[in-house]
Amino acid sequence: MGGTGDNCPGGCGTIFQIDPRGNLTTLHSLDSTDGEEPQVGLVLATDGNFYGTTSNGGASNNCQSGCGTIFKITPKGKLTTLHNFDNSDGANPYAALVQGADGNFYGTTENGGTNCAPYGCGTVFKITARGKLTTLYSFCDETTCNEVGGPANGLVQATNGDFYATTPVWGRDCAPQGCGTVFRMTPGGTLTTLQSFDDTDGANPYTVLVQATDGNFYGTTLYGGDNLGECEGQGCGTVFKITPAGKLTTLYSFCSETNCADGLYASALLQATDGNFYGTTEAGGSSSSNCPTDGCGTIFKITPGGKLTTLHSFEGYPIDGSLPVAGLVQGTDGTFYGTTSNGRVDCLGCGTVFSLSVGLGPFVETVPTSGAVGATVTILGNNLTGATSLSFNGTPAAFTVVSRSEIKTAVPAGATTGKIEVKTPEKTLKSNLLFRVRQ
Repeated sequence: MGGTGDNCPGGCGTIFQIDPRGNLTTLHSLDSTDGEEPQVGLVLATDGNFYGTTSNGGASNNCQSGCGTIFKITPKGKLTTLHNFDNSDGANPYAALVQGADGNFYGTTENGGTNCAPYGCGTVFKITARGKLTTLYSFCDETTCNEVGGPANGLVQATNGDFYATTPVWGRDCAPQGCGTVFRMTPGGTLTTLQSFDDTDGANPYTVLVQATDGNFYGTTLYGGDNLGECEGQGCGTVFKITPAGKLTTLYSFCSETNCADGLYASALLQATDGNFYGTTEAGGSSSSNCPTDGCGTIFKITPGGKLTTLHSFEGYPIDGSLPVAGLVQGTDGTFYGTTSNGRVDCLGCGTVFSLSVGLGPFVETVPTSGAVGATVTILGNNLTGATSLSFNGTPAAFTVVSRSEIKTAVPAGATTGKIEVKTPEKTLKSNLLFRVRQ
């Protein structure tokens, strides 16, 4: 919420940029006609623009508060609405977009589609950079369809080209609504359910998966796990691993420590450059008088083997905020950045933006993370001016330094899948992820 748009009580929401020093610039204030209530972050596309969704607003009258939109915004703040959902093709996109290897964008809607009238059970869609939308899949609930369905969270495209995601409800267990699922979908829209949660191994996964460097997927559930007697008898959530074929392992159950000092209700995970996973919990942590009921939330680290370490317990207003419901991002300076949904006692939901350093060094990242020989690749980082060489897994590549934070290059002939390396006068920087060379 917030912003200068006067078509929504309290504002329709904003799109902003913030630098590592905390200087914030509002790029665009939504006014409902171009969308309202953006729930998630933006994706930086290969064309240098940002793409995102709004959960409500837009031009359609088929939903009470609008069915939501998909938009493009330039780095200077010029916004273009690419698509207005109208319920028949989906409604209320609460998850972030992902740019596929084919250059198109893929996403999900919470409601709408061709099943579960009148509101719909949600969809998976594809949209081109010019705004042509294709509905790939309409979900069903078990009471109306012979399938496992439900509204989907955000997608991740795996190295095998398929998309993987979770649904927070439905599935074969936990009547009447189910505990949620993990599914795989081909780019053409063929869906396979890999896992139905049953409460003991977690319940209600509300976050996007991350494919780790070992090829497996890692994620969190909001409820369920070993400690089913806690969190009003629902369990306090889990961290899990699942293979591309669907074998699930519960790595950690939250509230395993006294008074839930390890946190409860976890957000999405991030695999950092040290190979470990980092995330936040909405509540729990060391007791604070500012959050006397459930705690103010935490930041944690967990190894691929399931060893969890609490890095920070929030203390609420006026110290550092509370309720960090969103996940973390790792900047190319090595530092983690995130937000809390509360930050001031006089403004419920105003929130904070924070950083956390654990001593990890700088790196570079690529947009996109895969490409064929000859494909254009953008390298992002810090202090790239004066770079002397660039290589794809040891194969040299020609490049142009655009700015201190950006390099343009192309996948060279002979390149193979591996890390990208950039040498500067100060140090050698490696990419945080393997760059996949497609044939």
